[in-house]
Amino acid sequence: MITNKLILIVEDEEDILELLEYTLQKEGFETIGFLNIDKTLKKVLDEEDISLILMDRNLPGSEGSTFINQIKNEGYNNPVIYVTAKDKDEDILEGFEAHADDYITKPFNLKELIARVKAVIKRTSKKVDVLKIKDITYKASNKKFYIEDKEIELTHLEHDLFLEFIKNKDILMTREHLLETVWEDSLDKKVKTVNVAIKRLKAKIDPEATKDYIKSVRGEGYIFC
Repeated sequence: MITNKLILIVEDEEDILELLEYTLQKEGFETIGFLNIDKTLKKVLDEEDISLILMDRNLPGSEGSTFINQIKNEGYNNPVIYVTAKDKDEDILEGFEAHADDYITKPFNLKELIARVKAVIKRTSKKVDVLKIKDITYKASNKKFYIEDKEIELTHLEHDLFLEFIKNKDILMTREHLLETVWEDSLDKKVKTVNVAIKRLKAKIDPEATKDYIKSVRGEGYIFC
């Protein structure tokens, strides 16, 4: 059981908020609940050690992903799961573009939600050594990557994916291996998920497509070299 982990929940439907808090507390988590985005929300992020944010998107007078984009731009790096009724393909893609570590649509299964919460917290709590390869530096103290001393903004998922590649330099990794190691307990284990995540990662670490850090090996997987 994961304990001493504090989850911030933003959900405008009071009965759903109470259900989420009750269920998570029963699993050993601590929770702080908000019915909307107000000025004290950022204060909580500053003053508390928040392990995860569960964020609705349809909120009174605001869109949850807009708030997440704002705090990410300000340097907050708390992992985020959107829990929302916005369930169209384009909505889900928007969510992942807006720093989602996972995306859960309503109505949701409580056991599945707990499994996804635990998977994200487990994935984002990992400790590794400091690494330096080529022009890439990884600092474990703040879990950030730098390329030519410039910080690269990554989601927690992209961070773990990039780290897995660096730890396995010159080793061909199948999509199945990446699903097992990076996604671990996630229920979203699809090959397409890996392809999309790697495409997003490559766009961030090599926007000019000149360095070719990660190569695709047709029918096999990917290799970092």
